Amino acid sequence: MGSGGCEAGARLVHLSSDALHGGRPEPYGDDEPPSPIHFYGAAKAAAETAVRAIDPSAVLVRTSLIVGEGSKQIQLCRDALAGRGTLFTDEVRCPIDVTDLADAVLELASSSYAGLLNVAGPDAVSRATLGLLVARRDGLDPGGLTTAAGASSGLVRPTYVRLDSARAAGLLRTRLRGVTELLAG
Repeated sequence: MGSGGCEAGARLVHLSSDALHGGRPEPYGDDEPPSPIHFYGAAKAAAETAVRAIDPSAVLVRTSLIVGEGSKQIQLCRDALAGRGTLFTDEVRCPIDVTDLADAVLELASSSYAGLLNVAGPDAVSRATLGLLVARRDGLDPGGLTTAAGASSGLVRPTYVRLDSARAAGLLRTRLRGVTELLAG
């Protein structure tokens, strides 16, 4: 394989996750090294390392919670609103619409951009707030929503993980919409 991609001439756009960061008050820039605190984040960090070694011309897209009709994240919110789950108040992310992410990936596949790029929505919201936004949009009673602090659950998960997607916003024609705009109902 040469430095310009795979032997078939295809362009590699690798999707990664904000879960490879441990969480902190400040947003994470595109080129920040991973700081995983759980196995999923460590696996994502290892995958990025492998992709960079195999194809230095690849794009590595770090994204956040992917939302859209039928998405796992929206279903988790609906389940919690129906009393079948809990949404954390201290687990903050920058959700992105599935179509915005797909459009961005297609753009990047035909670009010459190489390296890390944060591609996430501009709104930082907790999973609990995401549940409330889904309730408002879908006309569901938010009174059934069960919330808790993730820290009190005993689970080891990143809490406050905001991706700074300013580089992507300046590079891409695709507009990365915020979850408050997407779920306005």
